[in-house]
Amino acid sequence: MESIEEAKKRCRRVMERVERLDTSKITTSCKGTLLKLAISELNFLSSTHLHQSLPVRASSPIGELNSKDRPDRRHVNIGHLEAVVHILEQPFITGVSRVCKPIPLSPRTGNGEESDCCGAKGVYLDIVCTLNRNPVWFLVSDRNPKYVSWEGCSGHKGLRTRIQEVLDAARFSLTLKPSSVILFFCNGLAQYVRLKLQDEFGAYDCAVEFPDCSFEFLEEAESEWINVLARSYQGARILEIKVDHVSSPSMLDHDIKDSGTDISERHIDMSLGASFFSLISGMKFCSLNVEEPGDLLHQNDLINFDTTALISIVSGISNGGTDKLLAAPETETRLRFKGNYKFVVAQVLSEIQNPIHVELSGVIFGKRGVICETVHSEFKELVLMCGGPKEKRRADQLLKCLM
Repeated sequence: MESIEEAKKRCRRVMERVERLDTSKITTSCKGTLLKLAISELNFLSSTHLHQSLPVRASSPIGELNSKDRPDRRHVNIGHLEAVVHILEQPFITGVSRVCKPIPLSPRTGNGEESDCCGAKGVYLDIVCTLNRNPVWFLVSDRNPKYVSWEGCSGHKGLRTRIQEVLDAARFSLTLKPSSVILFFCNGLAQYVRLKLQDEFGAYDCAVEFPDCSFEFLEEAESEWINVLARSYQGARILEIKVDHVSSPSMLDHDIKDSGTDISERHIDMSLGASFFSLISGMKFCSLNVEEPGDLLHQNDLINFDTTALISIVSGISNGGTDKLLAAPETETRLRFKGNYKFVVAQVLSEIQNPIHVELSGVIFGKRGVICETVHSEFKELVLMCGGPKEKRRADQLLKCLM
């Protein structure tokens, strides 16, 4: 339980943080929307009929946090607003064009068919922005994990329906189409629900690391620091769903026919690393068996990989192995890599400064990868001779995406 005065202070802090958001990354209109929501929460807390303490967890499902839909409010949503602002404050979040509002829907699908995926009112989103140069949509939940239900109940949509609506809207969107939908669960997520998201929508842990805490400093008139307010996100669960690689039931047959691959080839083993999964999921899936290679000359969405690029994608160094290599004794590392010791160390330092998966993601997203026969043979031979078990599995997954 939290006192009303404490909740009011949190509202005022949110308003101050919104004012400080850089207008080069968020529109004035979006800042105005956030301020109005914070003021609404403050006015609600100032109403005379409230008791001296109240629960502070949002009472509505993820993505449905608009107070207008809840005339009989008994909970406050300041925790939800804090989380939205926390996300917006991160340096890798840019191009914020919409916050805490429904988006207009395209009346037709890409095939010219009528779209009724989300009804006439649109679909609610918490943030429409760019994450590391990729367009994304955010849904934020400040609910207690035990109240995040998979199926609907008591007149509320379940999480499954909400995610399906958002993904359908994302596919049919003409001007705001995202590469991914990111689910930010501030207080974590039940294992059962997480597995459902993984199995049905291909959700995986987001590779981007958000800070575990959000700090605010309180200051007296004499400018002496007297208190530090901290909101912890250490238990948060952040999942990502690639829009173009999840099929709704009504589109499944069409997707398989056009993709050129079967379902087993479209599956990517998430145990091979989150950044590898994110990188490969962003590519269009192809096949190495092309009947008419001459047709490739007329394509504008192709990217040609050389052997070095393929090795860098599957290498253990590029997939979270830097810390382990640096932590190992120098004598052990020298013995392991022999004459290549200095080269490996240089690669590790380069990866720490400029992660290769992050650099490549902006280049290959939405593209179809191609390789020549020589590169194909060299790559397979190098992986066979020098690759570890996971590197070999990554190589196998990568080749399934190329032609």
